[in-house]
Amino acid sequence: MSARLKKSRTDRMISGVCGGIAEYLGWDPTIVRIIFVILTFLGWGSPVLLYFILALVMPE
Repeated sequence: MSARLKKSRTDRMISGVCGGIAEYLGWDPTIVRIIFVILTFLGWGSPVLLYFILALVMPE
């Protein structure tokens, strides 16, 4: 059974994107959220835009 990247139904704060990424990678969702916040404050790429795109594209 292969893992699929999808939004988390159980571990969601806004739309479940970070929780889904954490489930896919086998990490703690808090770590994924902290990495997201750090990348946002460092201005590396555009994490906020990426989050909204993933919220629209990732399946439930």
